[in-house]
Amino acid sequence: MTLLQLEGVSVRFGERAVVDAVDLAVAEHETVCVLGPSGSGKSTLLRVVAGLQQVSGGRVLLGGADQSGVPVHRRGVGLMFQDHQLFPHRDVGANVSFGLRMRGGGRASYAARVAELLELVGLPGAQGRAVASLSGGEQQRVALARALAPSPRLLMLDEPLGQLDRGLRERLVVELRGLFSRLGTTVLAVTHDQGEAFALADRVVVMRDGRIAQAGTPLEVWQRPASEFVARFLGFENVVPATVTGAVAATAWGRVPVPAGSAEGEQRLLIRPAGVVLCEAGLRCEVVSRTFRGNHVALLLRPEGGPALEAECGLAGAPAVGDRVAVTFAPAEVVVLPPA
Repeated sequence: MTLLQLEGVSVRFGERAVVDAVDLAVAEHETVCVLGPSGSGKSTLLRVVAGLQQVSGGRVLLGGADQSGVPVHRRGVGLMFQDHQLFPHRDVGANVSFGLRMRGGGRASYAARVAELLELVGLPGAQGRAVASLSGGEQQRVALARALAPSPRLLMLDEPLGQLDRGLRERLVVELRGLFSRLGTTVLAVTHDQGEAFALADRVVVMRDGRIAQAGTPLEVWQRPASEFVARFLGFENVVPATVTGAVAATAWGRVPVPAGSAEGEQRLLIRPAGVVLCEAGLRCEVVSRTFRGNHVALLLRPEGGPALEAECGLAGAPAVGDRVAVTFAPAEVVVLPPA
């Protein structure tokens, strides 16, 4: 069942469309992450749903009800910002219970809820701690507990882990996914970090210039980017013009095999680094750089013809900078993109 429905939502600042006729549906208990570069409209979209930004056109529906004219505090949504926005003069318990107090009721009625939420986010018994004594990760957990306290029907996260170091981000995103699954929370999150979005989301939405460039499961978007923009936003650089005929594409790197059923004619071709395979005979390249990536080595290659190539190889026997190697291409890692 659809909880959130955006129908042709637009936001204009003067002549500029920051959000341009966006249609989007979020199902109950689904986590959707909106990705995009700065200025793509993703945070404005979140503010529209929250009621913090008026629309220039279109409708926002929550549970089937049009939200036009519904104030922020009556929409039943929770919003968590990147900087947490905790009250420094209140302790942890008072921060978490803020939304409950605004809704009314005595201290006894919300003390149990605060304790339950702090337990859920991994801070049991922290009610009396001062905000200033908390680490960045602990502040993030308190902000999450505060957003969840009034049991919002939709929880919205704006770059929720952006201020944390990578190791802590990676741990917390796994915890968040598990927590949302246990609670059955419906989540709309905004982030510029594709790793964070792909780990957290059931569905990913990539925005460009106020419009949706692609939407799908993390696996669908990763395996089959819909355009060169999406491919490059995801970090793929091996994109060249190509002429596709049958199962082969003619490129600046020579003939490259493509998956069966690929669109023919003048296209753009993406070869993921994992699809650039070191071999005995093939396209000759010089190794320009090599970077250790934990479980593999990333290589930057200078081919005899065509632009530079990014490749991956195993740790054992990885070539050194300056070595001459040969590569071939694995069709399973090749994606035919529509022409720009």
